[in-house]
Amino acid sequence: MEYRYIGKSGLRVTPICMGTMSFGSWSDKAESFKILDTAYERGINFYDTAELYPVPPRNDYAGLTEKIIGEWLQTKPRESIILASKVAGAANGWFVPPIRYGLTAIDRFHIQKAVEGSLKRLRTDYIDLYQVHWPDTIIPKEESMRALDELVKSGKVRYIGTSNDTAFGLTKSNTIAQYETLARFESIQNNFSLLNPRFLDELSTVCRVENISLLPYSPIGGGVLSGKYNQAFIDPKSRFGEYLNAKESRQKAMYQRFVNEKTLAATAKYLDIAKRYSMSPVTLAVAWSMHFDFVASTIIGARYATQLKESFKALEVTLNPDILKECESVQKEILYPMG
Repeated sequence: MEYRYIGKSGLRVTPICMGTMSFGSWSDKAESFKILDTAYERGINFYDTAELYPVPPRNDYAGLTEKIIGEWLQTKPRESIILASKVAGAANGWFVPPIRYGLTAIDRFHIQKAVEGSLKRLRTDYIDLYQVHWPDTIIPKEESMRALDELVKSGKVRYIGTSNDTAFGLTKSNTIAQYETLARFESIQNNFSLLNPRFLDELSTVCRVENISLLPYSPIGGGVLSGKYNQAFIDPKSRFGEYLNAKESRQKAMYQRFVNEKTLAATAKYLDIAKRYSMSPVTLAVAWSMHFDFVASTIIGARYATQLKESFKALEVTLNPDILKECESVQKEILYPMG
């Protein structure tokens, strides 16, 4: 198994990270344990969660994923696992999270409350990588970085990272950390896939120059790159089948972002590339996201353990220049399918 370091940290992780956002909603506890055990037996040492999980976010769901992982952790040597979690982003962001009465912020109070709750649910005394789930546009970054630094100094957290952030946000936060001698963001977890290559525009430069690692999520575009939405019938039990029929406007908006004319047209071309190179489209998508030098580990997800096989095959694949060139051609022909 190949290992990579996250940023300038001592976190040595596998190129694939097991995402857990379905645990407790789409995946019951028994299936979640199967997914975790399958990943662990394959050699995966990196697992990502959040206080807000599982999805779709609901008040009665929040924290359930961490409880499931916490129970599973008792069956494994803790130091054999690199565990990541997240503090919910600010309520002034892209949606109001259904925790702490919808008053979340990336300030000292909420950061402390969040990590204490996560540690209790995860049944551990430290988190290897603690991330801001999405930025706060109100709280000064100085306060946020100082509060996160306190967690590192206390030993509750080893390293910190950000997520769903911009080039400005990442650079500003780490500049503050540098001048105030605080812990810096070693990673950024953003949406990055064949259907959403925007990270290459600016953030990839920041990561390369500053030695910060990207942890891509949704490498198969929420399942779109598997090809299952490139057909007349959409399974109503699939992720975007559910979102299409959901009452919440946010979920409908996510459906439109992930499943639209451009994403389906681009996916059709990637399906053809994968077929010509005798490769599963899922394997192609995961391998593509893994191959960049600024990527430490690609976060995959699954409802069922049986779905992991095609993603894990990416560990055995090195994409040749011809495949990469063909993928790049699709991205130039159909610009930014996800907007």
